[in-house]
Amino acid sequence: MLLSRNWFGFRPNKNFCTLTEFPSKLLVKMARSALDEMSDSGAFARTASTFRNFIQKDPSSQFPAESGRYHLYVSYACPWASRCLAYLKIKGLDKAISFTSVKPIWERTKESDDHMGWVFPTSDTEVPGAEPDPLNGAKSIRELYEVASTNYSAKYTVPLTESAEIIRMFNSEFNGIAENATLDLNPPHLQSQIDKANEWIYDGINNGVYKCGFARKQGPYNEAANQLYEALDKCEEILGIQRYICGNTLTEADIRLFVTLIRFDEVYAVHFKCNKKLLREYPNLFNYTKDIFQIHGVSSTVNMEHIKRHYYGSHPSINPFGIIPLGPDIDYSSPHDRERFSA
Repeated sequence: MLLSRNWFGFRPNKNFCTLTEFPSKLLVKMARSALDEMSDSGAFARTASTFRNFIQKDPSSQFPAESGRYHLYVSYACPWASRCLAYLKIKGLDKAISFTSVKPIWERTKESDDHMGWVFPTSDTEVPGAEPDPLNGAKSIRELYEVASTNYSAKYTVPLTESAEIIRMFNSEFNGIAENATLDLNPPHLQSQIDKANEWIYDGINNGVYKCGFARKQGPYNEAANQLYEALDKCEEILGIQRYICGNTLTEADIRLFVTLIRFDEVYAVHFKCNKKLLREYPNLFNYTKDIFQIHGVSSTVNMEHIKRHYYGSHPSINPFGIIPLGPDIDYSSPHDRERFSA
């Protein structure tokens, strides 16, 4: 899976919050992991999420924002899941919405086939940071998808619904129960700018590292790598004149970018062959990453052991022996210079 998307689960006796909505035309065949999402040219082509329901602040809506009603399934390894978790912490929703993390390394999800994917540990102590499914007793994320749809055959990802939509729900729809309700990471006056930034950051960087790592031919890799570094150079230039991507205010665009940057030198530079230039060689980007990491609550969403174990241990076609590099062990809690942009 693409490194995963997470989803909202359900509490006993509550409505099930999923909606199956299959795209009318896919670029590639329906896949059960990101490694299968390939075009005929050998390029990685990610498919869209299929479960798309929206939770609303309106108490009369089908899925109202209520404390204790929703549960988030995540992997600390997955950047898409991690941005949901970052929002949960930053907005102060972790007391209202519970979450469970799967094990970092993909395993067999069923005895009947060879699918490898996200699985839950059998106990709280099996893998530190991962827990058994507390709601449904599922052994894998795949089982949760099959509860939602008996004929589902696409990817089994964390979160189970689209993470880009989850973070917008967390930003606005849950403000009635959020401890940090006044924080708006998608303010109206910046929304157009945020949307535009999200588009080129996703294509060039968030998804760009995957297009590099999962490419099966030199041409698609070269194209993706060039696009990646053009986008990173653009970020470096922007961050040389302002603290954040959309100005001197923290926004959604920063959280979406951060989850890729925090994995860059530890994983993507080696595992995905994104080694033309390290994050540490970009002064503004590197200090910016430390700046975001040091926001209250964000560091708790970064489990580098899970991150490295997943990538290096779950893609045998890239790393057949599952060897995990020792370094570089970067200290993201060290001082940065980003305060110079504060008013």
